[in-house]
Amino acid sequence: MASVPVNVENKGSMWDLDHNLDQSMDEEAGKLRNMYQEKKFSASLVLRLAFQSLGVVFGDLGTSPLYVFHNTFPSRVEDLEDVVGALSLIIYSLTLIPLLKYVFVVLRANDNGQGGTFALYSLLCRHAKIITLPNQHRTDEQLTTYSRHTYDEGSLAAKVKKWLEAHAYKKNAILFLVLIGTCMAIGDGILTPAISVLSASGGIKVEDPNITNEVSTIVAVVILVGLFSIQHYGTNKVGWLFAPVVFLWFLLIGAIGALNIWKYDNSVLKAYNPVFIFRYFRRGKRDSWISLGGIMLSITGTEALFADLSYFPVLSIQIAFTLVVFPCLLLAYTGQAAYIVSNKGQAFDAFYRSIPDGIYWPMFIIATAAAVIASQATISATFSIIKQALALGCFPRVKVVHTSKNFLGQIYIPDINWVLMILCIAVTAGFKNQSQIGNAYGTAVVTVMLVTTFLMIPIMLLVWRSHWILVFIFTGLSLLVELPYFSAMLFKIGQGGWVPLVIAAAFLAIMYIWHYGTVKRFEFESHSRVPMAWILGLGPSLGLVRVPGIGFVYTELTNGVPHIFSHFITNLPAIHSVVVFVCVRYLPVHTVPMEERVLVKRIGPKNFHIFRCVARYGYKDHHTKDDDFEKLLFDSLCLFVRLESMMEGYSDSDEYSTYEQQTRKSMKKSIDLLVTVVGGSGNTLFSTLESGASSSLDSIIPSQSTQCGSSLMMRCSGGQTSQRPGEEELEFLNRCKEAGVVHILGNTIVRAQRDSGIVKRIAVNYIYAFLRRICRENSVMFNVPHESLLNVGQIFHV
Repeated sequence: MASVPVNVENKGSMWDLDHNLDQSMDEEAGKLRNMYQEKKFSASLVLRLAFQSLGVVFGDLGTSPLYVFHNTFPSRVEDLEDVVGALSLIIYSLTLIPLLKYVFVVLRANDNGQGGTFALYSLLCRHAKIITLPNQHRTDEQLTTYSRHTYDEGSLAAKVKKWLEAHAYKKNAILFLVLIGTCMAIGDGILTPAISVLSASGGIKVEDPNITNEVSTIVAVVILVGLFSIQHYGTNKVGWLFAPVVFLWFLLIGAIGALNIWKYDNSVLKAYNPVFIFRYFRRGKRDSWISLGGIMLSITGTEALFADLSYFPVLSIQIAFTLVVFPCLLLAYTGQAAYIVSNKGQAFDAFYRSIPDGIYWPMFIIATAAAVIASQATISATFSIIKQALALGCFPRVKVVHTSKNFLGQIYIPDINWVLMILCIAVTAGFKNQSQIGNAYGTAVVTVMLVTTFLMIPIMLLVWRSHWILVFIFTGLSLLVELPYFSAMLFKIGQGGWVPLVIAAAFLAIMYIWHYGTVKRFEFESHSRVPMAWILGLGPSLGLVRVPGIGFVYTELTNGVPHIFSHFITNLPAIHSVVVFVCVRYLPVHTVPMEERVLVKRIGPKNFHIFRCVARYGYKDHHTKDDDFEKLLFDSLCLFVRLESMMEGYSDSDEYSTYEQQTRKSMKKSIDLLVTVVGGSGNTLFSTLESGASSSLDSIIPSQSTQCGSSLMMRCSGGQTSQRPGEEELEFLNRCKEAGVVHILGNTIVRAQRDSGIVKRIAVNYIYAFLRRICRENSVMFNVPHESLLNVGQIFHV
């Protein structure tokens, strides 16, 4: 954090504290990093987690056999070789994309166990300065969860890093790419429940031909309403049922597939020869190319596999996919192909018609349950993606409810849930058939896959530092599959493929406008901040009456005095005895450990009683109703004051011996203070690093206390008794707290300049203003009491 040069000629411990407080320590940070390394699981636990992952991760991918051949051959099959060619495409698509690309490559690109498009972006932002949020600070890089690499000057990684950081348009292009992938993933969260549930409910028509499409559509809508209505309970309540149901689903579709191969036509096994892919395209040409839109649905759910990664270790997912999911899917598709070869006119509902009569209705029930589970996994992934976008300043602040005390990733977003439900029902009731929804679904999925491929290129170069040949092979194989599918989906835009484009465009507009407004608000606050010399020139009273109490002034700045503070003191005759500038920041990391959450420093001389607190959060961190943010800030402040007082005795003096001077200078250069509070528990961690010569400060021992977070006892080598420094200022802080605490927030209104274009005026004056009105205020997010809240209004034009 930037420091205030007070009394530079007589640098002492206060100078060291001011400059070094927000810097981490190599030794202690190394100890903390060990706490956040990937856990090593026993073999039995890995297998148990692999079984549980079936219900959470693979539901979407596992229910694809319900609708793949229906969308590939919507009418009668004319040439049996087309079935073999389509099956060959399905086999090698499953091998190249889910198995090789995602399970064995992309899953390794997780951000400390977190997956998804924004997790890739977060990982990339830590290795190259491409993040567009302007309030980043050097202390962010010293977090234990902020892992990054250094590169040799002439290496390929260094050149790529320099190229990405060179121009702002490249940073914006990467952000735009991430937003497109995110918006398409949200569209996936709308379309997956629609096609999965509608396909499952379509089994009613197969057994009873008198049932019309309208009836199956109504059944699907009822199931969807029930599915979205129970989201607030969270998957934790019924999640224990997911794995057994999906495991049974995989076993049944695999067994039925093997039975159909034996019963109907085992000649379809020649589809495992990739030559039939070439023959498929040579015969059909344009029709075969267009049919790729249906074949592509066999790999849908793969992107959700990566987004839901946070629940399980990578090894358990790899085991579950290779031992259960992959072989069962191959058997299911091969069995359906064998049935279609013997029943040319029934390709559109081959899944249900290939089921033996004795287990038809049990299979229908299990299929419906599997479709619901698949929808649940995609909805949960959508909530997770939006939470990440919200934390990185790319989505309006919405209410996030955590549905599990044990799993941080299980969240529920009420507003988004009802929007998804309305759009999902609209798609289901509007199209009423699987083909058009399948076209829309495929467009969304293949776009997310392409975005992942493009983001993996810099990640492999910068994060993994892979050889360019390996990067070329990965990119080439991925695009070899994904680009033909994408081009095929372009033919389907008029047949339902436009739906995800409209959905993505709407969410993209919301996210981009919100991000633009957020950046412009920070730029305004940064450019209009008040020079520190002006504050210091006012004297300890700041030219006002200092009334008892504590004023928390919220700002986006990590240094300097915000404009709202000068606006406040120039319009009111009094200010609180203690002023604390509070900056709440979200970083491109999945979490900020509680031991490193709050940074505190003093601004100006002691008698000014002005401080700065920076609270840092990752995109997976959350605030609950039980969190007492005010207590967190006050405890951090008290602990800082005490630690600062303990260090006051360590200043340079000509009266010291040469040995003592060397000791003090060495300590002054190396000592870093990390002041942190474990939220709500009163446990506090203080760390000091001593290098060079030994110091008379032996150790700092944390203990617990009911007041001010914790009580520090200093043990000296000279045998001095324990003491509690800083009591006078601590008593002053406690008196101020008892007098009253006020939270001062800036209510900044953004307006477009009068000479702006019509698009900018609509975006800023109407869309952004509307989003600001409906989003949650910071006071609500941090549980600030309404009676302690004070808004300071200001308007600026962009």
